[in-house]
Amino acid sequence: MDISVNRDAASSWETLTLWRVSESEFQFRTTQGQFLTCYGNGCSVSATATSASSTETFQIERNNNGRIHIKIKSGTYLQATIGNQLTADYPGTPGWDDNAATFEMSIIANNLHGDYQLANGYGHNKAKQVLEGHRNSFINVGDFEFLYRHGINTVRIPVGWWIAFDPDPPAPFIGGTLEALDNAFSWAQAYNIKCIIDLHAAPGSQNGMEHSASRDGTVGWPTSDYISQTLHVIDFLASRYARHPALLGIELLNEPSAAAVSLDTIVSYYKQGYEVVRKRSPSAYVIICQRIGNADPLELYQADIGSHNIVVDLHYYNLFDTFFVNMSVLDNIQFIYQSREAQLQALNGANGPLVFIGEWVNEWNVTSGSQSDYQAFGRAQLEVYDAASFGWAYWTLKNDRQHWDFEWNIRNGYLQLSNSQKKKNFNSLIWLLLASVWFHLCQIL
Repeated sequence: MDISVNRDAASSWETLTLWRVSESEFQFRTTQGQFLTCYGNGCSVSATATSASSTETFQIERNNNGRIHIKIKSGTYLQATIGNQLTADYPGTPGWDDNAATFEMSIIANNLHGDYQLANGYGHNKAKQVLEGHRNSFINVGDFEFLYRHGINTVRIPVGWWIAFDPDPPAPFIGGTLEALDNAFSWAQAYNIKCIIDLHAAPGSQNGMEHSASRDGTVGWPTSDYISQTLHVIDFLASRYARHPALLGIELLNEPSAAAVSLDTIVSYYKQGYEVVRKRSPSAYVIICQRIGNADPLELYQADIGSHNIVVDLHYYNLFDTFFVNMSVLDNIQFIYQSREAQLQALNGANGPLVFIGEWVNEWNVTSGSQSDYQAFGRAQLEVYDAASFGWAYWTLKNDRQHWDFEWNIRNGYLQLSNSQKKKNFNSLIWLLLASVWFHLCQIL
């Protein structure tokens, strides 16, 4: 409908998502997904467009006092009319005093800081410079030597969907991820380390989070076009690396949202993805991730995705849920032994895929934990997750937060691998290619 300008206080109806097009150009998206649109001088602005192009692109001018002007491509400014409509017909150029074309805009949230935001916010040239510097310095062959010395035998490398279009991916994404993945495979092979490729960001975003490269926090992936594109990415990765001696497996999708992705949709995609991988490799592991949110991992055991070398990836955190907020040190440790261990035993005994604790971390909501507390918490997780039939993965090898940093935990004695564990084969899972560049550690039994 047409946009009305008739409220004294803003609520969800007056809250719009800004999509940056350039330094001063933006598109406005409503909470229901439509875009504000204006077809030319004199038009009334409406929220009727289901996709964004030039008629949905507006230029924002700002001053230092939080006031803005908004104009359409032709240069005409928007104004609020006496009839409470938003129209593109303000005569001339407005000043910054009180007038019908001067607005106040409040930014109420800026929570996404992922690949899309990095590349789009910096612009192509600056983002390319930033990412090239990051990729050339954050992870190198020395990290693989570290993993080898600590008995690590596999790296898991999450990638974004735009890797299939490298070196010239769609805007705003920056090329170079494919070269980084090739380097990782070469370094891994040099140290007799295997690789798991994990599709961590699918087109349209499968969970609305920054690590899935969501543009504005919405989930757009569960559509036929996006799913078809995703299968193309899986085929690209499988065909490129199927014959590489370092490949161990491919994870079809990381953390699809239970609230936004139905079970039927994800099972159908996993079955198709399994067949895509099998066309390229008869033996590579195909890893399917549990939906995050209110979903039972047994749903994937009952789905009959494929005939062999199937793995279900579960993510175990004593975080991100109000259930853990007031837990003591002892409460957290008992939860690992009582709840997590029981679930693992049940899944290990199920007639189906192998079990993989694909993400866990030596961190919690306890604010005053001592080193001995962290050691006990880490020891409990290692003992329990060590029983998973496919192994476990630590999030992450490197991180700017100490307890999320596996290397820091090892070097400072917060995580202590026993000699029996070291004799087993460990896997390091590396978030290498997305902007955040996080690392994981995992064990394959």
